[in-house]
Amino acid sequence: MYVCLCHGVTDSEIESAIDAGAHSMKKLSQELNVGSQCGKCCQCTKKVLNSRLMQISEAEAAVA
Repeated sequence: MYVCLCHGVTDSEIESAIDAGAHSMKKLSQELNVGSQCGKCCQCTKKVLNSRLMQISEAEAAVA
């Protein structure tokens, strides 16, 4: 699904950037330009970020 219409960024692209180490809105904005134009995508981007970070945290806890 498209999260940022201004720059054509999808939730999958955001998740890939998070997996590659972009663990903050600032990093996601630098890498994908989300939230840098109209800002309407910020709330949805934060939800994707928090959800993915939770998945990563749970996966790491399961391994430990």
